[in-house]
Amino acid sequence: MHPLARLDQRFVWHPFTQMRDWLSHEPIIIVSGKGAVLRDAHGREYLDANASIWTNLHGHGHPRINAAIKRQLGQLAHSSALGLANEPASLLAARLVTLANPRSPRAPQLAPALSKVFFSDDGSTALEVALKLAYEYARRTGLSARPRFLSLAGAYHGDTVGAVSLGHIDLFHSAYAGLLFRSDQVMAPYCYRCPFNRARPERADARTYRQCRWECVDKVGQRFAARRRRGQPYAGFVFEPLIQGAAGMIPQPEGWLNRAAEIARGHGALLIADEVMTGFGRTGAAKPEIRNSKSEFLFASHREAVQPDFLCLAKGLTGGYLPMAATLTTPAVFDAFLGEYEEFKTFFHGHSFTANQLGAAAALASLEVLESPASRRDRQRLEGTLRDELNSLWALPHVGDIRQVGLIVGVELVRDWRTREPFDLAERAGIRVCEAMAQRGVLTRPIGNVVVLMPPYCTTPAQARRVIRALGEAVEETLGKV
Repeated sequence: MHPLARLDQRFVWHPFTQMRDWLSHEPIIIVSGKGAVLRDAHGREYLDANASIWTNLHGHGHPRINAAIKRQLGQLAHSSALGLANEPASLLAARLVTLANPRSPRAPQLAPALSKVFFSDDGSTALEVALKLAYEYARRTGLSARPRFLSLAGAYHGDTVGAVSLGHIDLFHSAYAGLLFRSDQVMAPYCYRCPFNRARPERADARTYRQCRWECVDKVGQRFAARRRRGQPYAGFVFEPLIQGAAGMIPQPEGWLNRAAEIARGHGALLIADEVMTGFGRTGAAKPEIRNSKSEFLFASHREAVQPDFLCLAKGLTGGYLPMAATLTTPAVFDAFLGEYEEFKTFFHGHSFTANQLGAAAALASLEVLESPASRRDRQRLEGTLRDELNSLWALPHVGDIRQVGLIVGVELVRDWRTREPFDLAERAGIRVCEAMAQRGVLTRPIGNVVVLMPPYCTTPAQARRVIRALGEAVEETLGKV
């Protein structure tokens, strides 16, 4: 066993990991990376097929981001945001506001305008900030004396206590029930396993052949109406736009988000968009009728012409280099916290590394790369290559559904595609397949029985084909024939 592996097993406690399993074999120790390739301590190379847990946009060791961090290091690594401002964070906030307010030929601007940025450390804190702001805004404006929030079944919005309270995955959240405040859930539009979908299984994305009457949208309306009848309207509706991540890569059929958001708006609820995973171009190219005059449509909400009251960003914000997050909100929310000093209407929340200069410098460089013609071409090419190559997996009887939204892919594994019968989680079907992929030089991590593919944007067509081939071979080797 490599000396670093021995140190890890002796001292490190890993997240979302059963450590008894971890201690039973030598872990992969990553020591370097370039582009879409990672290298371990034994010199073996792997394709990073999940962008280092959905964070790395442009590949490892990108020269422009490296240079931006080095320049900032030559000036200052960090100074406090409590009572002080700094250059890169100010520039980044202005850039994010521009990107968060796309123009459309159909309307001067999607409303409401997002013009204020609160920086934090990661996706959990970005949601925590939105939650606290929305809670206090609802109380101060008279919307609700005891604000309550609605989120989707299978929701996961982070690991801070507030973010966990918005989640509805028992495996992750039930252990902390005694710590949490109560939130409500409504069914997610999970077409593949929707009880209202009358279509028999086909060899295609379930969204494309579903047979339903949008009952999932009706359920959202019923939830809001029932709460209003009790005289306690929801203060906020929290969602991941276009696709839910930790729920199992559950994509929403086209039109769902727009309809659900319209219902929430009609009942006076604030919209809280968790774009920690979906932001910065992950969900693919923009529709042509809604584009910023200078850049591609980068946020998933805008693809359905939905402008939230809170836009929560992290993961890819710095290109996957440094932990940094941002919560964008409206002037109305900001104004609710203005007052004289002695009124104590301040937003009492913050972090030691809020608006860190190195993170902001990396983020600015990442956005420059993201908006470059070369990066746009890479993303379009990768999206198309994934779509074409994934078709080969339909031949496998253990592949039940293949769900792609832009550059995000979830492949659901089942006992038999004809019945949709799931594997029991204790069988570790997804984990075993990913372990077999690692043996073929491809790294990713499953969500239960769903294998996730989310490669860096620099991934070449040849590398993408290798990822899909490794997945297909791993499924055949690991799960065999029905």
